[in-house]
Amino acid sequence: MAEKGVTAGKLASNVQKKLTRAQEKVLQKLGKADETKDVAFEEGVINFNKQLAEGSKLQKDLRAYLAAVKAMQESSKRLQECLVDMYDTDWYGKEDVDSIAEDTDLLWTDFHQKLVDHALISMDTYLGQFPDIKARIAKRDRKLVDFDSARHHFASLQKGKKKDEVKMAKPVSLLEKAAPGWAQGILSAHHVAQTNLSRNQVTAEEELGRAQKVFDEINVDLQEELPSLWNSRVGFYVNTFQSVAGLEEKFHREMGKLNQNLNDCLTKLEDHNETGKAGKVGVKTAGPVKSVKPQEAANHSLSPAGGSAPAIPKSPSKAEAPGGNLLDMDMTSLQPAVSPGAVASSPAAQAPSWDTWEADTTVAAPATAGTDATAAPVVPEAGANESPEAAEMPPAFVFKVIAMHDYVANDSDELEMKAGEVVLVVNFDNPEEQDDGWLMGMKEALWLQDKEACPKGVFPENFTQRL
Repeated sequence: MAEKGVTAGKLASNVQKKLTRAQEKVLQKLGKADETKDVAFEEGVINFNKQLAEGSKLQKDLRAYLAAVKAMQESSKRLQECLVDMYDTDWYGKEDVDSIAEDTDLLWTDFHQKLVDHALISMDTYLGQFPDIKARIAKRDRKLVDFDSARHHFASLQKGKKKDEVKMAKPVSLLEKAAPGWAQGILSAHHVAQTNLSRNQVTAEEELGRAQKVFDEINVDLQEELPSLWNSRVGFYVNTFQSVAGLEEKFHREMGKLNQNLNDCLTKLEDHNETGKAGKVGVKTAGPVKSVKPQEAANHSLSPAGGSAPAIPKSPSKAEAPGGNLLDMDMTSLQPAVSPGAVASSPAAQAPSWDTWEADTTVAAPATAGTDATAAPVVPEAGANESPEAAEMPPAFVFKVIAMHDYVANDSDELEMKAGEVVLVVNFDNPEEQDDGWLMGMKEALWLQDKEACPKGVFPENFTQRL
């Protein structure tokens, strides 16, 4: 019961305070009661509200920036995972690409966490002080109204007491002289009223003192804190944006290194891919595009026929103009080693000319009659050493070539050759399928043996010499 009584009394007191404050505010608005003004403090409150609005906007935008960083991290992670998934295990730099993808995601995570630690947490701490100060400003406003109300109440009591004293001064002196019985009651009532007025005045004065004390305590603290808080914003903004700028600079510098490493890996992969395609020009129209893997590049490292052979020519590529590879070659380096079934060694064979390439047979120049000069050796005619079966050529036969170097087939439609083997060149079934620098043919030995069942395939022209 006692607790309920205390609660009810406190509730009634709060309601009375609210009514008194509302009444005082109305009187102040109507101009019937003066209001205590503090211009410096009001300017401090305006600056406080502006500072709070700016800080709240900065906090909101900083959180949006962090959300964007997180979204960018997720997008970057998915992109890197896509690259890792497509990167074959036997491609160049597979382990490096995996490591770069992992380091990239870790760098994003570290960047986001440092932004939280050095910017967002500081922002939250900075704004954390505003609610308390805002509540104290509101309380100061309420206590100011209480102070003004107590001041006005005390002033009204003093004013009423003076009027009453002036009004009763003369009649009281006359009554005291006459002092009849009927006047004693009036005097007693007057003394009681004076006593009550004095008591109320004392009470009002005490309430005014308490209201002023509470107001002054809050007001003095805020008068010191508001200017200090306003000035602190400069240092806070500097620290916040310096932290963000420094973290961004470091992040982009490290990210730039990772991107450069990834670019280097992909450049080397491209170089290896081009090397792997060294035995082939472009992509044949008959089949899909294929990427050459690093181990497949070894198929194009051709070994010479034996002895100290000349430098191995490069297989044709798309970068070369049609026929340009033959014009740029050292023709003396294409001389094959002598082997059974090959063309007999002769000065004409050792130093072939364009005429020997274009003619089917080469006739040695006759010796001049009446001289001691020895007749020049004669190059045998094409087919002179061939068996009777070799006279029969396959359909669409064009000419013969001899392999100058080993060539290992890299595709099912290519012809594998050994140095010294003779190849019968035939026309393509579909001329549009022929790539620059490539010929279609079949091995002569297999043709003599299998005839129509002899397999044929494409091979690089600059790995052979025409007979």
